[in-house]
Amino acid sequence: MIIKEYIPFPLYTHTPIEIDNRCLHIWLPNNYYETDEKYPVLYMFDGHNLFFDSDATYGKCWGLKEYLENWGKQIIVVGLECSHEGNNRLREFSPYFWGSDFFGDIYGTGDKTMEWMVNELKPWTDTHFRTWSHREATGIAGSSMGGLMSLYAVIKYNHIFSKAACLSSAITFCSKDLKTLIKENSFNEDTRVYLSWGSTEGFGAKGRAIMNSCHNSINKALLSNNISTFLYKQPNGHHCEADWEKQNAIYMNWLWCS
Repeated sequence: MIIKEYIPFPLYTHTPIEIDNRCLHIWLPNNYYETDEKYPVLYMFDGHNLFFDSDATYGKCWGLKEYLENWGKQIIVVGLECSHEGNNRLREFSPYFWGSDFFGDIYGTGDKTMEWMVNELKPWTDTHFRTWSHREATGIAGSSMGGLMSLYAVIKYNHIFSKAACLSSAITFCSKDLKTLIKENSFNEDTRVYLSWGSTEGFGAKGRAIMNSCHNSINKALLSNNISTFLYKQPNGHHCEADWEKQNAIYMNWLWCS
């Protein structure tokens, strides 16, 4: 079943800091209220794009509701909705500065977003729902900017997140920063990271080559730190929810394999 809850979210893009009531799109096992069981938690970005086409920004969701209803395992998914104002999503979901010709200069506050998720959202979730709160039962996932945030989170907060699914991650502008972050941190040997991108992603042949190079170099850096990775280049894959939906079974089964 899917419920929606609202939680105070600090708008670091405002000075002084303002508070927004941000929507959480939460999947609970259908028998949640009939048992006393505890469940692992997967935190996901762009929660409005996960479950219903009617909520999705472009009218197509990830189809996670149907997938989870038929999956053999039971987890809780907490999907954080992004800001829909201007470039705020890019700011909130980027830990780094991004000088973009198309979007202009993006002064990322993703580091603050992750601090909030670790210090506010996770404790709130563990208090309001029956969860297994230890790191082995805690994962994070997202696509595009959400994929970048998931990768950043599993690296910097490896003591919190044991696994991450990073689909079509926006890492081409910050791959050097991410590799530096990897060098600066230590990792538990059970860490799992799913990295994927579509074969058609990137502007032209040069853009596609950059996507390939960045994902392969990040994968190499993770492997050098004994992190288990799943590198997947989706054939004819595009930067869209319809293609991310096709990967649901791949990343879910790999991240949560026993």
